[in-house]
Amino acid sequence: MKLGRRQFITAAGVTGIAGLAGCSGGPSSDTTATDADGEETDTDGGANAATNVGIVYATGGLGDGSFNDQAQQGLQQAESEFDLQTNSLQPQEVSEFGSLQQQFASSTDPSYDLISCIGFLQADALGETATQYPDKDFQIVDSVPTNDSDEQYDNVASYTFREHEGSYLAGTMAGLLTLDSFSAGAGETGSDSTNLGFVGGVESSLIQKFEAGFVAGANAVNTDIDVQTNYTGSFNDPSAGREAAASMYSSGSDIVFHASGNTGTGVFQAAQEAGKFAIGVDRDQSVTRESYADVILASMVKRVDTAVYSAIEAKVNDNFETGATTTLGLDDDGVELVLGQQLGGELPDSVVTEVESTRQSIIDGEIDVPSDPSNV
Repeated sequence: MKLGRRQFITAAGVTGIAGLAGCSGGPSSDTTATDADGEETDTDGGANAATNVGIVYATGGLGDGSFNDQAQQGLQQAESEFDLQTNSLQPQEVSEFGSLQQQFASSTDPSYDLISCIGFLQADALGETATQYPDKDFQIVDSVPTNDSDEQYDNVASYTFREHEGSYLAGTMAGLLTLDSFSAGAGETGSDSTNLGFVGGVESSLIQKFEAGFVAGANAVNTDIDVQTNYTGSFNDPSAGREAAASMYSSGSDIVFHASGNTGTGVFQAAQEAGKFAIGVDRDQSVTRESYADVILASMVKRVDTAVYSAIEAKVNDNFETGATTTLGLDDDGVELVLGQQLGGELPDSVVTEVESTRQSIIDGEIDVPSDPSNV
C-alpha cells in the first residue's frame, strides 16, 4: 500500500489545525509593522478589535518556507476565525529580539493582549521583557524560560515539541533507502552506500534533538550507517547550507536531513546538483520549495502553526494558561513525517509500512527516542 503523495504518515489521518489543540530591521520611528499577509500596517490598532496580538518572528523572517512561515499559518488561521488585530515584526539579528518584544509590550495604542515570540533564541530577551512587563501575557515557541530560581515566568506560556520523535521517522526512512538502490525524480541512492547527512542551523540543545532522533532512527535500521553532521551557525544562510550538504554528498551521503530554516534551501540546491535526496523540516517543503520537489523525499513537519493558533484561541476564550508548558509530539500530531508531493508516491511499500509501524511503536512507548546525540 502506498500513501498518497500529500498524506501524513499516520494511522489517524491528517488533522486540521483547528482540531489540534526571525519586515527586516528593528523598531522604526513611524511604528509600522507587517500584518499576517505581509502588508504594512499602522500599529495604532483598532478600537473595535476584540483581541490584539503581536508576533515577533525568528531570524530569517517570513518567506523561509519553513519555521516562520509555519508560525504565520497559525496566525492567519486564527485571524480567519476570531476577531483580531495583529501586527508582526521580523528581526534580522538576535540582538533585536528584546527591543521588538518591548515595542509590543509597551504599546498603549493598541495595548497588546498577547505577544507571541517565535523561536528558542528569544528566550533570554523574553526573560527580561516578561519581568519588566508583568501584566502582559507572552507566548514563546521552542523554549521554557526560567528565572533565577529556575521557575517559569508566571506571565509566559511555553510551547515545545518532541522533535526527536518525528526526526526518528526521518532517520528510519533515510536508513532504509540508503541501503537500497532507489531512484525517483532527480535523485538516487546506491546500495553500496551507508552514509547519510544532517545539517543544523545554530547548534543548541533544541536542534540537537533533530540530530539525535535522525541518527537513532537510522542506526535502528542498521548500526553500520554513518551520519555526517554539520552546524552552519545560521538559520538564514543558504550558501552555507549548500556548501555543507555538497561536502556530505561528495563524501558518499545519499540523503541529507536539515533542521536549519532558510539555510536548508542550500541543502536542496546541493541535492539537485549531486543527483541525491534531501529531507525538509517544519513545513512540507516539497510545496514551499516546489522547485526542489524532485529531490525532497519528505519533511519532518513541526506544527508551530498549532502552537500559535492554540495560544491565540486560548487568549480569545479567556483560558490562556501562563506559567505552563504545552509539549506536542507524534501522539497528538504535533510533529509528523510528511511524504514529498512529487516523490512520496514513489517510495517502496516496504519503506512506508516500516515507517508507519515505527511511528506507532513510538506512540505506544515501545521505542524510547533519545533527545541528546550523546545518548545515541
